[in-house]
Amino acid sequence: MDKGYEKERFESVSLKTSVAKKFHRFCRKMSKSKSMTLLLMIDFFEHNGISPDESMGPKMQTLESLIKKRINGVIAILKDIEKSQTKPTVAMMQSLFKEAEPQKKPLILEKKNNTEPKPKYRERNQTD
Repeated sequence: MDKGYEKERFESVSLKTSVAKKFHRFCRKMSKSKSMTLLLMIDFFEHNGISPDESMGPKMQTLESLIKKRINGVIAILKDIEKSQTKPTVAMMQSLFKEAEPQKKPLILEKKNNTEPKPKYRERNQTD
């Protein structure tokens, strides 16, 4: 039973046999009753403002091209922002941090020991 339409009575619609068979197969694919399938179809056409006589090809293609143009525009804006704002700001911040970084000076107590310490033992030459 169709939800929300239980108390309504049925009407008959005259269809050609081939059309009725095709509609019946479509209803089975949709897993809906014939009334609900027809209602969904009508709602789809009314909601999208299209007619079954119209071709959707050019409308969908123009919509797709419009969306691509908008996306390309957004990408161009983001690249411009990156080039004119982000990269210079990062460069300024890095240069400020390099200047602000204190130079490391060796401590007074620290000895620089470049030579290796001499060993405290010596090997003997053994003769057999």
